Amino acid sequence: MTALISFGILLALALVVFCVIKWWNVRNIGPTPVHLFTFIAILFTSGLDVGLIMFPLAWDFPLYADTAAEPAYAFTNPLALEFGFWGFLIWGFYFLTTFYFCVIEPRVKFFEIPLVKWINNIVIIGTCAFTGALFLIYLPYYATFMGDGETVIPAFYVVTFLVILFAAFSSTDIKYVRILSVGSTVMFAALILGMWAYAGMGLGEFFGTASNIGGYFSNIHKFILPLTDYHEFYLFWWFAWSIMIGQFTSRFVGGLKTWQVLAALLVFPSIPLGVWFSVLYYYHLNEIPTTLMINVAMVIVGVTFVINSFDSLIRLYTDNLNLTAKRFGTVPYVLGNAVVLFGLTVAFKSQWLQIQWIGAVVIGIYVACIGYIVMTKRKEVMAINSSPEERELDFHKIETVH
Repeated sequence: MTALISFGILLALALVVFCVIKWWNVRNIGPTPVHLFTFIAILFTSGLDVGLIMFPLAWDFPLYADTAAEPAYAFTNPLALEFGFWGFLIWGFYFLTTFYFCVIEPRVKFFEIPLVKWINNIVIIGTCAFTGALFLIYLPYYATFMGDGETVIPAFYVVTFLVILFAAFSSTDIKYVRILSVGSTVMFAALILGMWAYAGMGLGEFFGTASNIGGYFSNIHKFILPLTDYHEFYLFWWFAWSIMIGQFTSRFVGGLKTWQVLAALLVFPSIPLGVWFSVLYYYHLNEIPTTLMINVAMVIVGVTFVINSFDSLIRLYTDNLNLTAKRFGTVPYVLGNAVVLFGLTVAFKSQWLQIQWIGAVVIGIYVACIGYIVMTKRKEVMAINSSPEERELDFHKIETVH
Protein backbone atom coordinates (compact mmCIF):
# COMPACT_ATOMS: atom_id res chain seq x y z
CA MET A 1 0.00 0.00 0.00
CA THR A 2 2.93 2.35 0.62
CA ALA A 3 3.97 2.18 -3.05
CA LEU A 4 0.38 2.89 -4.11
CA ILE A 5 -0.10 5.96 -1.95
CA SER A 6 3.35 7.26 -2.92
CA PHE A 7 2.43 6.94 -6.58
CA GLY A 8 -0.90 8.67 -5.96
CA ILE A 9 0.69 11.61 -4.15
CA LEU A 10 3.36 12.17 -6.78
CA LEU A 11 0.73 11.94 -9.52
CA ALA A 12 -1.55 14.44 -7.79
CA LEU A 13 1.24 16.94 -7.13
CA ALA A 14 2.41 16.69 -10.75
CA LEU A 15 -1.16 17.39 -11.88
CA VAL A 16 -1.38 20.39 -9.55
CA VAL A 17 1.76 21.88 -11.09
CA PHE A 18 0.53 21.18 -14.63
CA CYS A 19 -2.93 22.69 -14.06
CA VAL A 20 -1.59 25.84 -12.40
CA ILE A 21 0.94 26.46 -15.17
CA LYS A 22 -1.44 25.58 -18.01
CA TRP A 23 -4.54 27.43 -16.73
CA TRP A 24 -2.98 30.07 -14.45
CA ASN A 25 -5.46 32.87 -15.20
CA VAL A 26 -8.59 30.87 -16.06
CA ARG A 27 -11.55 31.99 -13.98
CA ASN A 28 -13.13 29.19 -11.91
CA ILE A 29 -16.92 29.45 -11.61
CA GLY A 30 -19.23 26.98 -9.90
CA PRO A 31 -22.93 26.45 -10.67
CA THR A 32 -23.93 28.35 -7.49
CA PRO A 33 -21.10 30.84 -6.80
CA VAL A 34 -20.86 32.46 -3.37
CA HIS A 35 -18.69 35.14 -1.75
CA LEU A 36 -15.15 34.16 -0.75
CA PHE A 37 -15.83 33.97 3.01
CA THR A 38 -18.78 31.63 2.52
CA PHE A 39 -16.75 29.51 0.08
CA ILE A 40 -13.86 29.18 2.55
CA ALA A 41 -16.29 28.34 5.37
CA ILE A 42 -17.93 25.62 3.26
CA LEU A 43 -14.55 24.28 2.18
CA PHE A 44 -13.10 24.30 5.69
CA THR A 45 -16.03 22.66 7.45
CA SER A 46 -16.76 20.18 4.66
CA GLY A 47 -13.11 19.26 4.18
CA LEU A 48 -12.35 18.64 7.85
CA ASP A 49 -14.07 16.44 10.37
CA VAL A 50 -14.13 15.41 13.99
CA GLY A 51 -10.53 14.18 13.86
CA LEU A 52 -9.39 17.81 13.86
CA ILE A 53 -10.99 18.28 17.29
CA MET A 54 -10.36 14.89 18.86
CA PHE A 55 -7.03 13.60 17.53
CA PRO A 56 -4.32 16.08 18.66
CA LEU A 57 -4.56 15.96 22.47
CA ALA A 58 -5.89 12.44 22.84
CA TRP A 59 -3.50 10.72 20.44
CA ASP A 60 -1.28 12.66 18.06
CA PHE A 61 0.92 14.87 20.26
CA PRO A 62 1.90 12.05 22.67
CA LEU A 63 2.61 9.78 19.70
CA TYR A 64 4.82 12.31 17.89
CA ALA A 65 6.70 13.19 21.09
CA ASP A 66 7.69 9.56 21.71
CA THR A 67 10.60 9.49 19.30
CA ALA A 68 12.09 6.46 21.03
CA ALA A 69 9.12 4.41 19.83
CA GLU A 70 8.79 6.33 16.52
CA PRO A 71 12.25 7.61 15.49
CA ALA A 72 10.86 8.72 12.10
CA TYR A 73 9.32 11.72 13.89
CA ALA A 74 12.58 12.90 15.45
CA PHE A 75 13.45 15.39 12.69
CA THR A 76 11.01 18.02 13.99
CA ASN A 77 8.57 18.81 16.80
CA PRO A 78 5.05 17.42 17.38
CA LEU A 79 3.31 20.69 16.44
CA ALA A 80 5.06 20.81 13.06
CA LEU A 81 4.13 17.17 12.49
CA GLU A 82 0.48 17.75 13.36
CA PHE A 83 0.31 20.76 11.06
CA GLY A 84 2.00 18.77 8.30
CA PHE A 85 -0.50 15.94 8.62
CA TRP A 86 -3.46 18.37 8.32
CA GLY A 87 -2.38 21.60 6.67
CA PHE A 88 -0.98 23.47 3.69
CA LEU A 89 0.51 21.11 1.09
CA ILE A 90 -2.12 18.38 1.34
CA TRP A 91 -4.86 20.90 0.56
CA GLY A 92 -3.39 20.78 -2.92
CA PHE A 93 -5.44 17.60 -3.39
CA TYR A 94 -8.60 19.65 -2.85
CA PHE A 95 -7.39 22.36 -5.20
CA LEU A 96 -6.85 19.79 -7.94
CA THR A 97 -10.35 18.34 -7.71
CA THR A 98 -12.06 21.71 -7.17
CA PHE A 99 -10.37 23.07 -10.29
CA TYR A 100 -11.20 19.91 -12.25
CA PHE A 101 -14.91 20.03 -11.45
CA CYS A 102 -15.11 23.77 -12.15
CA VAL A 103 -13.25 23.84 -15.45
CA ILE A 104 -12.60 20.40 -16.94
CA GLU A 105 -15.36 17.99 -15.91
CA PRO A 106 -18.16 20.03 -17.60
CA ARG A 107 -16.39 19.34 -20.92
CA VAL A 108 -15.23 15.79 -20.19
CA LYS A 109 -18.21 14.38 -18.21
CA PHE A 110 -16.11 11.45 -16.97
CA PHE A 111 -18.05 11.28 -13.71
CA GLU A 112 -21.32 10.96 -15.61
CA ILE A 113 -20.24 7.58 -17.03
CA PRO A 114 -22.60 5.17 -15.17
CA LEU A 115 -19.91 2.85 -13.77
CA VAL A 116 -17.74 5.76 -12.66
CA LYS A 117 -20.75 7.49 -11.10
CA TRP A 118 -21.60 4.42 -9.03
CA ILE A 119 -18.02 3.82 -7.89
CA ASN A 120 -17.58 7.48 -6.98
CA ASN A 121 -20.76 7.54 -4.93
CA ILE A 122 -19.86 4.31 -3.13
CA VAL A 123 -16.62 6.08 -2.18
CA ILE A 124 -18.59 9.07 -0.88
CA ILE A 125 -20.94 6.90 1.18
CA GLY A 126 -18.05 4.88 2.60
CA THR A 127 -16.07 7.96 3.58
CA CYS A 128 -19.15 9.44 5.25
CA ALA A 129 -19.38 6.31 7.37
CA PHE A 130 -15.68 6.47 8.23
CA THR A 131 -16.23 9.98 9.60
CA GLY A 132 -19.00 8.62 11.79
CA ALA A 133 -16.76 5.79 13.00
CA LEU A 134 -14.02 8.24 14.04
CA PHE A 135 -16.58 10.23 15.97
CA LEU A 136 -17.87 7.10 17.70
CA ILE A 137 -14.40 5.77 18.55
CA TYR A 138 -13.02 9.03 19.99
CA LEU A 139 -16.19 10.31 21.69
CA PRO A 140 -15.43 8.52 25.02
CA TYR A 141 -12.16 10.45 25.43
CA TYR A 142 -14.03 13.76 25.51
CA ALA A 143 -17.52 12.85 26.70
CA THR A 144 -16.13 11.58 30.02
CA PHE A 145 -19.31 12.84 31.67
CA MET A 146 -21.13 9.93 29.95
CA GLY A 147 -18.73 7.02 30.49
CA ASP A 148 -15.37 5.87 31.80
CA GLY A 149 -13.32 7.80 29.23
CA GLU A 150 -12.38 4.75 27.18
CA THR A 151 -15.30 2.45 26.49
CA VAL A 152 -17.79 2.98 23.67
CA ILE A 153 -21.02 2.53 25.63
CA PRO A 154 -24.50 2.07 24.06
CA ALA A 155 -25.31 5.75 24.67
CA PHE A 156 -22.55 6.75 22.24
CA TYR A 157 -24.13 4.63 19.51
CA VAL A 158 -27.39 6.50 20.12
CA VAL A 159 -25.63 9.88 19.95
CA THR A 160 -23.88 8.90 16.71
CA PHE A 161 -27.14 7.74 15.13
CA LEU A 162 -28.88 10.99 16.12
CA VAL A 163 -26.01 13.05 14.65
CA ILE A 164 -26.30 11.15 11.36
CA LEU A 165 -30.09 11.53 11.44
CA PHE A 166 -29.81 15.30 11.93
CA ALA A 167 -27.24 15.55 9.13
CA ALA A 168 -29.55 13.63 6.80
CA PHE A 169 -32.31 16.12 7.53
CA SER A 170 -29.93 19.07 7.09
CA SER A 171 -28.99 17.76 3.64
CA THR A 172 -32.58 18.14 2.42
CA ASP A 173 -32.00 21.84 1.70
CA ILE A 174 -28.76 23.45 0.54
CA LYS A 175 -29.48 26.52 2.70
CA TYR A 176 -29.00 24.38 5.82
CA VAL A 177 -25.60 23.28 4.53
CA ARG A 178 -24.51 26.89 4.06
CA ILE A 179 -25.84 28.02 7.46
CA LEU A 180 -24.16 25.13 9.26
CA SER A 181 -20.86 25.73 7.46
CA VAL A 182 -20.69 29.39 8.47
CA GLY A 183 -22.08 28.68 11.95
CA SER A 184 -19.59 25.92 12.71
CA THR A 185 -16.72 28.14 11.56
CA VAL A 186 -17.82 30.74 14.11
CA MET A 187 -18.19 28.04 16.80
CA PHE A 188 -14.71 26.73 16.04
CA ALA A 189 -13.27 30.24 16.42
CA ALA A 190 -15.10 30.62 19.73
CA LEU A 191 -13.70 27.29 20.95
CA ILE A 192 -10.15 28.39 20.10
CA LEU A 193 -10.59 31.71 21.93
CA GLY A 194 -12.18 30.00 24.93
CA MET A 195 -9.40 27.44 25.29
CA TRP A 196 -6.79 30.16 24.76
CA ALA A 197 -8.31 32.24 27.58
CA TYR A 198 -8.63 29.26 29.94
CA ALA A 199 -4.95 28.36 29.46
CA GLY A 200 -3.92 31.92 30.40
CA MET A 201 -1.86 32.05 27.26
CA GLY A 202 -0.40 35.45 26.43
CA LEU A 203 0.47 36.63 22.95
CA GLY A 204 4.16 36.04 23.56
CA GLU A 205 3.51 32.48 24.69
CA PHE A 206 1.23 31.89 21.74
CA PHE A 207 3.74 33.12 19.16
CA GLY A 208 6.51 31.22 20.92
CA THR A 209 4.49 28.02 20.69
CA ALA A 210 3.26 28.69 17.15
CA SER A 211 6.84 29.26 15.94
CA ASN A 212 7.28 25.49 16.15
CA ILE A 213 5.20 25.25 12.95
CA GLY A 214 8.31 26.52 11.17
CA GLY A 215 9.63 23.00 11.56
CA TYR A 216 7.08 21.94 8.95
CA PHE A 217 8.07 24.48 6.31
CA SER A 218 11.79 23.83 6.75
CA ASN A 219 11.12 20.11 6.28
CA ILE A 220 8.17 20.28 3.89
CA HIS A 221 9.78 17.86 1.43
CA LYS A 222 9.75 15.13 4.09
CA PHE A 223 5.95 15.25 4.32
CA ILE A 224 5.33 14.39 0.68
CA LEU A 225 5.77 10.62 1.01
CA PRO A 226 4.69 8.50 3.99
CA LEU A 227 6.88 8.86 7.08
CA THR A 228 5.23 6.00 8.98
CA ASP A 229 2.20 3.74 8.76
CA TYR A 230 0.23 6.37 10.67
CA HIS A 231 1.20 9.10 8.19
CA GLU A 232 0.27 6.70 5.39
CA PHE A 233 -3.16 6.31 7.00
CA TYR A 234 -3.58 10.09 6.98
CA LEU A 235 -2.59 10.34 3.32
CA PHE A 236 -5.05 7.63 2.29
CA TRP A 237 -7.66 9.49 4.33
CA TRP A 238 -7.00 12.73 2.48
CA PHE A 239 -7.10 10.94 -0.86
CA ALA A 240 -10.41 9.31 0.04
CA TRP A 241 -11.89 12.76 0.65
CA SER A 242 -10.31 14.54 -2.31
CA ILE A 243 -12.70 13.83 -5.18
CA MET A 244 -15.93 14.30 -3.27
CA ILE A 245 -14.80 17.49 -1.53
CA GLY A 246 -13.72 18.96 -4.86
CA GLN A 247 -17.00 17.88 -6.44
CA PHE A 248 -19.01 19.53 -3.67
CA THR A 249 -17.05 22.73 -3.03
CA SER A 250 -16.54 23.44 -6.74
CA ARG A 251 -20.24 24.31 -6.86
CA PHE A 252 -19.57 27.44 -4.80
CA VAL A 253 -16.41 28.90 -6.38
CA GLY A 254 -17.18 32.52 -7.23
CA GLY A 255 -14.93 33.56 -10.09
CA LEU A 256 -11.47 33.07 -8.59
CA LYS A 257 -8.64 32.53 -11.06
CA THR A 258 -6.81 29.22 -10.92
CA TRP A 259 -3.82 30.58 -9.01
CA GLN A 260 -6.18 32.30 -6.56
CA VAL A 261 -8.04 29.03 -5.93
CA LEU A 262 -4.71 27.35 -5.19
CA ALA A 263 -3.61 30.17 -2.87
CA ALA A 264 -7.00 30.20 -1.12
CA LEU A 265 -6.94 26.46 -0.48
CA LEU A 266 -3.35 26.37 0.72
CA VAL A 267 -3.44 29.46 2.93
CA PHE A 268 -6.92 30.16 4.31
CA PRO A 269 -7.61 26.77 5.93
CA SER A 270 -4.01 26.56 7.21
CA ILE A 271 -4.34 29.73 9.32
CA PRO A 272 -7.09 28.48 11.70
CA LEU A 273 -5.44 25.04 11.71
CA GLY A 274 -2.14 26.58 12.80
CA VAL A 275 -3.82 28.63 15.54
CA TRP A 276 -5.87 25.68 16.81
CA PHE A 277 -2.95 23.27 16.91
CA SER A 278 -0.74 25.89 18.61
CA VAL A 279 -3.27 26.36 21.41
CA LEU A 280 -3.63 22.58 21.85
CA TYR A 281 0.15 22.14 21.80
CA TYR A 282 0.44 24.67 24.62
CA TYR A 283 -1.96 22.49 26.62
CA HIS A 284 0.17 19.44 25.81
CA LEU A 285 3.49 21.06 26.70
CA ASN A 286 2.22 22.47 29.98
CA GLU A 287 0.10 19.43 30.86
CA ILE A 288 -3.01 21.58 31.29
CA PRO A 289 -6.02 19.33 32.03
CA THR A 290 -9.24 19.97 30.13
CA THR A 291 -12.23 20.76 32.31
CA LEU A 292 -15.74 19.43 31.92
CA MET A 293 -16.78 22.67 30.22
CA ILE A 294 -13.94 22.43 27.69
CA ASN A 295 -14.72 18.79 26.97
CA VAL A 296 -18.40 19.61 26.43
CA ALA A 297 -17.45 22.50 24.12
CA MET A 298 -15.11 20.25 22.12
CA VAL A 299 -17.82 17.60 21.79
CA ILE A 300 -20.32 20.21 20.60
CA VAL A 301 -17.95 21.57 17.95
CA GLY A 302 -16.97 18.02 17.00
CA VAL A 303 -20.63 17.11 16.57
CA THR A 304 -21.14 20.18 14.39
CA PHE A 305 -18.16 19.23 12.23
CA VAL A 306 -19.52 15.72 11.80
CA ILE A 307 -22.92 17.08 10.80
CA ASN A 308 -21.24 19.44 8.31
CA SER A 309 -19.24 16.63 6.77
CA PHE A 310 -22.23 14.34 6.58
CA ASP A 311 -24.83 16.76 5.26
CA SER A 312 -22.64 18.07 2.42
CA LEU A 313 -21.67 14.55 1.35
CA ILE A 314 -25.16 13.13 1.72
CA ARG A 315 -26.38 15.99 -0.41
CA LEU A 316 -23.70 15.21 -2.98
CA TYR A 317 -24.29 11.48 -3.43
CA THR A 318 -28.10 11.73 -3.28
CA ASP A 319 -28.03 14.43 -5.98
CA ASN A 320 -25.63 12.34 -8.06
CA LEU A 321 -27.82 9.23 -7.83
CA ASN A 322 -31.17 11.05 -7.90
CA LEU A 323 -32.03 9.69 -4.45
CA THR A 324 -33.40 13.05 -3.36
CA ALA A 325 -35.95 14.05 -0.74
CA LYS A 326 -38.06 15.55 -3.52
CA ARG A 327 -38.26 12.17 -5.22
CA PHE A 328 -38.86 9.94 -2.18
CA GLY A 329 -40.26 12.31 0.44
CA THR A 330 -38.45 13.81 3.43
CA VAL A 331 -39.11 11.04 5.98
CA PRO A 332 -38.04 8.06 3.80
CA TYR A 333 -35.05 10.07 2.55
CA VAL A 334 -33.85 11.00 6.05
CA LEU A 335 -34.43 7.59 7.63
CA GLY A 336 -32.99 5.68 4.66
CA ASN A 337 -29.75 7.64 4.64
CA ALA A 338 -29.42 7.51 8.43
CA VAL A 339 -29.90 3.73 8.65
CA VAL A 340 -27.47 2.94 5.80
CA LEU A 341 -24.76 5.30 7.04
CA PHE A 342 -25.09 4.17 10.65
CA GLY A 343 -24.72 0.54 9.57
CA LEU A 344 -21.56 1.38 7.63
CA THR A 345 -20.28 3.45 10.58
CA VAL A 346 -20.48 0.37 12.79
CA ALA A 347 -18.68 -1.64 10.08
CA PHE A 348 -15.79 0.84 10.05
CA LYS A 349 -15.70 0.93 13.85
CA SER A 350 -15.29 -2.85 13.90
CA GLN A 351 -12.44 -2.59 11.33
CA TRP A 352 -14.47 -4.62 8.83
CA LEU A 353 -13.94 -1.72 6.43
CA GLN A 354 -10.80 0.43 6.20
CA ILE A 355 -10.25 3.93 4.82
CA GLN A 356 -7.10 2.73 3.01
CA TRP A 357 -9.27 0.65 0.68
CA ILE A 358 -11.32 3.69 -0.25
CA GLY A 359 -8.21 5.81 -0.79
CA ALA A 360 -6.87 3.12 -3.11
CA VAL A 361 -10.08 3.21 -5.15
CA VAL A 362 -9.79 7.00 -5.44
CA ILE A 363 -6.25 6.69 -6.80
CA GLY A 364 -7.67 4.27 -9.36
CA ILE A 365 -10.30 6.84 -10.33
CA TYR A 366 -7.56 9.47 -10.83
CA VAL A 367 -5.68 7.14 -13.19
CA ALA A 368 -8.84 6.14 -15.08
CA CYS A 369 -9.86 9.78 -15.52
CA ILE A 370 -6.45 10.73 -16.92
CA GLY A 371 -6.54 7.76 -19.27
CA TYR A 372 -10.03 8.67 -20.45
CA ILE A 373 -9.02 12.27 -21.15
CA VAL A 374 -5.84 11.27 -23.01
CA MET A 375 -7.68 8.74 -25.19
CA THR A 376 -10.92 10.62 -25.93
CA LYS A 377 -10.83 14.28 -24.84
CA ARG A 378 -7.22 15.40 -25.08
CA LYS A 379 -7.73 18.08 -27.74
CA GLU A 380 -10.82 19.53 -26.06
CA VAL A 381 -9.09 19.73 -22.67
CA MET A 382 -5.87 21.23 -23.99
CA ALA A 383 -7.91 23.90 -25.81
CA ILE A 384 -9.65 25.10 -22.62
CA ASN A 385 -9.07 28.78 -21.89
CA SER A 386 -12.07 29.66 -19.69
CA SER A 387 -14.80 28.22 -17.53
CA PRO A 388 -17.79 26.75 -19.42
CA GLU A 389 -19.52 29.48 -21.44
CA GLU A 390 -22.87 29.11 -19.68
CA ARG A 391 -21.23 29.62 -16.28
CA GLU A 392 -19.36 32.68 -17.53
CA LEU A 393 -22.63 34.17 -18.74
CA ASP A 394 -24.49 33.40 -15.51
CA PHE A 395 -21.63 34.80 -13.44
CA HIS A 396 -21.54 37.97 -15.54
CA LYS A 397 -25.28 38.45 -14.90
CA ILE A 398 -24.75 38.06 -11.14
CA GLU A 399 -21.88 40.58 -11.18
CA THR A 400 -24.01 43.01 -13.16
CA VAL A 401 -26.87 42.76 -10.64
CA HIS A 402 -24.52 43.34 -7.71
